[in-house]
Amino acid sequence: MNLDELDHRSSPDHQGQFAPAPGAAPLVRQIQAQTRMETRLLLRNGEQLLLAVVIPLLALLGGVLASRRLGLDFAHPAVDVLTPGVLALAVLSTSFTSLAIATGFERRYGLLKRLGASPLPRFGLLIGKVLALLGVQLVQAVVIGGVGMALGWRPGGGVVGVALAVLGALLGTMAFAALGLTLAGTLRAEATLAAANLVYLLLLAGGGVILPRSSYGAAGDALRLLPSGALGDVMRDALIEGRADAFGLAVLVVWAAGGAVLASRYFKWE
Repeated sequence: MNLDELDHRSSPDHQGQFAPAPGAAPLVRQIQAQTRMETRLLLRNGEQLLLAVVIPLLALLGGVLASRRLGLDFAHPAVDVLTPGVLALAVLSTSFTSLAIATGFERRYGLLKRLGASPLPRFGLLIGKVLALLGVQLVQAVVIGGVGMALGWRPGGGVVGVALAVLGALLGTMAFAALGLTLAGTLRAEATLAAANLVYLLLLAGGGVILPRSSYGAAGDALRLLPSGALGDVMRDALIEGRADAFGLAVLVVWAAGGAVLASRYFKWE
């Protein structure tokens, strides 16, 4: 190549083809990338995996075995009653406890502040977190449902029941995620860790999520106003009888709306 050709190639007519084109990726691609990252973080964290899969499975296996040994009396076979409740527990563990703890420590270490300054809008970050939750919950549903079927569970609601259960799980995810983000966005990370685990244990033991509300005596009527009790009722009615619990769905909608208002007002990014 001679000097004339080199000068010609570096002339203004040819410089444009080498000019960089900086700019953010399309919003959909940004959200997809954020969702993949959030999902990997959830699945790689041992504590989150414990909450997401191990504890619900232990609750299902322990409940079914205990009902057989102790002769617990339900209106339906124990595995048919407990499996929908454990699926509701999986929604609670992932969308509230895991999300609150992870977000609290991301906020403490300044990760949320840095992500908030990136081209990804803040609502895109939240969408990525919710989509990651739904992906993990799909895995939970497959694993828990498979173990339940191995124990003899047969969903009685058919296609309609499954659709109603999915609707309940979505509303429950919205409600618990909003509450989890409110908690993580207002308290210090250590306080969020303690509070989220405490609330999880309280709702696991007495929130009407795994066992029917009738198991709690006079307190059963009050439990239907909690998001845990409402989600448990919705899942059981859907997967046992194929029936929509309109009151439970309405309670979840109210909690989701109220939690969203609280999160939008009080959540701090740093």
